[in-house]
Amino acid sequence: MSTPPRYDSVEFRSGIGFDSHPLTQGRKLVLGGVEIPHDRGLSGHSDGDVLVHAVMDALLGAANLGDKGLHFPSSDPQYKDISSLILLERVGALLAEAGWRLSNVDATILAQNPRLSPFNVAMRENVAKSLSVAPDRISVKVTTTDYLGFVGREEGIAVCAVASLVSGVSGTSSTRP
Repeated sequence: MSTPPRYDSVEFRSGIGFDSHPLTQGRKLVLGGVEIPHDRGLSGHSDGDVLVHAVMDALLGAANLGDKGLHFPSSDPQYKDISSLILLERVGALLAEAGWRLSNVDATILAQNPRLSPFNVAMRENVAKSLSVAPDRISVKVTTTDYLGFVGREEGIAVCAVASLVSGVSGTSSTRP
């Protein structure tokens, strides 16, 4: 008779991330590392990529590793205008060091304009590459707010993201059983 598998040896975690930035003149619009043609871009200390920022917070939250502001403070000049994909790679490394691997990410971009669905594949691929996972583990959806709120008035763009992690990666952390 074989010993039944120990299901308690695998742990699953979920995290939620949210970010929003105002649209402003003189900036490029970057979402998921893709430069989107538009007359305005998102303000921010880094490249203002709200998609990647929300994904980072979802991942860090799921692993109980704080938030992006803790790891990459906007007061630090080294992060001025940095590609958020570089920061996402660092988050991926932090997760692996802590013994986590990505199950999936599901993100929704809220933007009245411009139309973003033509860029979904490229955004998914960029996020996946930065996290060293297959693109089928990353979902990016877009919607409008039907002209409601700051998004509907085209004052800014927001993103909500959910990430799921699974334990089981060899890491240096001994805080998790």
